[in-house]
Amino acid sequence: MSGWYETAFRRVLFPAYETGLRRRDTLSWLDRYERDQWLSPGELAQLQWTRLKQLLEHCHREVPYYRRQWRELGITPRDIRSLDDYAKLPVLTKADIRAHFEELKADSLRDRLLYKATGGSTGEPMRFGYTRESNGRRQAVMWRGYAWAGAPLGSRSLMLWGAGVGSPAWRQRLKDRVYNAAFARHIVNSFHMTEANMAGYADAIDRYRPSVIVGYVTPLVQLAQWMLATGRRVHRPRSIVGAAEALHAFQRELVEKAFECPVYNTYGCREFMLVASECEHRQGLHVNADHLVVELLGATGGQAPGAAREIAITDLSNYGMPFIRYVNGDLATAAPSAGACPCGRGLPLLERVDGRVLDAIRTPDGHVLPGEFFPHMLKDVPGVTRFQLVQRERDRLDLSIVRGEGFDDGALAYIRRETAKVVGDSVALHCHFVDDIPLTRSGKLRVTLSELAP
Repeated sequence: MSGWYETAFRRVLFPAYETGLRRRDTLSWLDRYERDQWLSPGELAQLQWTRLKQLLEHCHREVPYYRRQWRELGITPRDIRSLDDYAKLPVLTKADIRAHFEELKADSLRDRLLYKATGGSTGEPMRFGYTRESNGRRQAVMWRGYAWAGAPLGSRSLMLWGAGVGSPAWRQRLKDRVYNAAFARHIVNSFHMTEANMAGYADAIDRYRPSVIVGYVTPLVQLAQWMLATGRRVHRPRSIVGAAEALHAFQRELVEKAFECPVYNTYGCREFMLVASECEHRQGLHVNADHLVVELLGATGGQAPGAAREIAITDLSNYGMPFIRYVNGDLATAAPSAGACPCGRGLPLLERVDGRVLDAIRTPDGHVLPGEFFPHMLKDVPGVTRFQLVQRERDRLDLSIVRGEGFDDGALAYIRRETAKVVGDSVALHCHFVDDIPLTRSGKLRVTLSELAP
């Protein structure tokens, strides 16, 4: 069904839903971004600079946090004449956002913001605001990048993903079922994967016969290893898209061998959605530079290709709660300056994403749980300021929690209940309330940490 449905979905069903019912401009933005990707590198750089200057002017007029900060530094947007000038502005951290949450909202848009929470992959869940327009643009950029991997709008997709935690109302379950059916996607909960039930996941693929599989890297690799060890073959999709964790070369090789199709790497975060992704040539990840400013910070705060550097990101379309030079704790390596992609797109390349590797948790009964589960589950628990899950023994997990306002016995019971759903009763969860959680020697906080021998 995939070919005709993709065409019908893009031309009829999605416009009716997105433009007619929801009154959003996602499709018009998608058309624009699909044109922009073919601009030359110089034209894209100029487009990005124009949009950045407009955003800076807006921040100076409308956003109290930046207006105050820049006044104290003695600068105005007129003083920022190049990206080198821009790179001298202070970075924005999660601590800054929490401390100045209201100040970061634009005066004229603060009453019209939508809100999300991050999954806290660095151990610090955080709420942020965004506008309807910026959400439409993010969706458009996501669909553009997924199309590069053979997963355009309407592709029949199996999502090896983290299903919702808790017990949603039947109305929400029905809404999700209809929405997923319309988008031709089937979600299989990767958080319940064990060595004993791998055949069930393979059967789900054979039943649904997806054109594309999208999944967390860890469960994709675990399933591929099982398939290779047992000789099990499944319906072959046209492509696989790895997300949420860094995809290493040896992992790509394993998954491609098991599924007999190309595997594509992506990089994104909840604050901005898709940041960079591979095209059909898979010679690096194209940065969505027409939508974001992505900097790789060196020791002096400038761009420094050739080595893993901390990422700073600016969303050029979120005028409601702008993040200027936001550092999310991830690391990446720029592609060599001469490394133009044969696809002809003018978008710059990252050689690889080095960060966001969450340790998998293993249980005595063979369960391999992606580390992504804990930030996914804890992001909506009230009063969890920071956390870290450490496994030192197969039958024990130690969860350290820095409590904030709103954490109560109900929150603790929820954490125990949801964890037990995925690891069973073979593992004891020990919760510890602490004042702080130490960083690694590199200045990072590893949110899930396995100290088991390989």
